[in-house]
Amino acid sequence: MQNAITELEELTLTSSAKSFLKETAKWAKFLSILGFIVVALMLLGSFFIGSIYNNMPQAQGIPMNLGGIMTGAYIVFALIYIFPVYYLYQFSVKMKNALVSKDDAVLAKAFEMLKSHYKFIGVLAIIVLSLYALAFIIGIIGAATAF
Repeated sequence: MQNAITELEELTLTSSAKSFLKETAKWAKFLSILGFIVVALMLLGSFFIGSIYNNMPQAQGIPMNLGGIMTGAYIVFALIYIFPVYYLYQFSVKMKNALVSKDDAVLAKAFEMLKSHYKFIGVLAIIVLSLYALAFIIGIIGAATAF
């Protein structure tokens, strides 16, 4: 038995659905602008964090170029974070335009941007969880060999 929605050739948005999407677009825009600010602060902070770490007294086991490593890490994290923020911003702009113009193609593009945002976050979450699992396994092996 087919779902009732799949039998329809087109899907109409009720006024409450449009209202929810409009409010969602506003919050997405707020969060994306906040994300752009965080990326800018990360890039700006990457240059300061390098000099802070390079001016710290060297302790045993700390690499000599820790400042450069931290600067590179901050820049890489900022570059990774810019993509989901950009997709979220594009969703908010396109959704607002779609609701004003009542254009189905713009609405579809808005949802494509939202899909891209969540897909990027999902893949990133899988990568981070995999790295955690790998670190856990390496930690167990390291602890087992220490005895």
